[in-house]
Amino acid sequence: MDFARIVQQLRSGFRRGRQATPDGKAGILPLVVAFGGWAIYKSMFNVDGGYRAVKFNVFSGMSDSVYAEGTHFLVPWLERPIIYNVRTQASEISSATGSRDLQTVHITVRVLTRPDMTRLVKIYRELGVDYAERVLPSVTNETLKAVIAQFNASELLTRRSEVSAAISQLLGDRAEEFGIKLDDVAITHLAFSKEYTNAVEAKQIAEQEAGRARFIAERAVQEKKSVEVLAEGESEAIRLIGTAMKNNPGFLQIRRIEAAKTIANTLASSKNKLYLDGDSLLLSLEMMQGYTTK
Repeated sequence: MDFARIVQQLRSGFRRGRQATPDGKAGILPLVVAFGGWAIYKSMFNVDGGYRAVKFNVFSGMSDSVYAEGTHFLVPWLERPIIYNVRTQASEISSATGSRDLQTVHITVRVLTRPDMTRLVKIYRELGVDYAERVLPSVTNETLKAVIAQFNASELLTRRSEVSAAISQLLGDRAEEFGIKLDDVAITHLAFSKEYTNAVEAKQIAEQEAGRARFIAERAVQEKKSVEVLAEGESEAIRLIGTAMKNNPGFLQIRRIEAAKTIANTLASSKNKLYLDGDSLLLSLEMMQGYTTK
């Protein structure tokens, strides 16, 4: 409600009151009470939880006081409150920048900020109520470009925590210059150019194929060694058998008896009935007699 309309309503009420009573006193009293109540109402302002306020005076300008939560007084028409939300607020900011090895990087960070409550008067004088929209995009882009340029593209993935810490430190210092407190910074998106992504995929495929080739080569070497060891074992076994046969003629006969026992055990466990002579069992009576004679 503007001042001209209020004055007009008071004048109309005053005329009606004078017309209603000869002396005009009874008609003026309600108007005075209403005007007084309205003036008291306009002389107060409330600051809700999570907010702070500063006052602007049309004669002296900004007051240096910062008003906390609760009800406060002001001079109607001469002073007005400016309310600030001092809760932590989230903002997502994206930037396209370059890494140290000249790769294009697309990065998005989520920052949690709030105004410095002791510097609200300065913030209003220099930036206004929409301080975050004025400061954060430019300051964050500048910070991201400065930090990303210190790392290679591969390091942005392997050293992500260090990158995030460097962004938080530099951005916090820059925001502090404007009276903004930085509570947290998180990297929510990190991507590279299509060409670099394809090159990384091709490198990974080549490394996998090289690893597979190394595995096949190592397996072939191991198989070759196994064959050599087996051949050496067989050769040694043959040599030992030959030496045993040369030094002890009965060695061959013992092997014949062992083979005959193996054959006999195998046939004994079979359900079929077979009749075998000594020759089938690798035993010959003449050979046994010859061995006995010797």
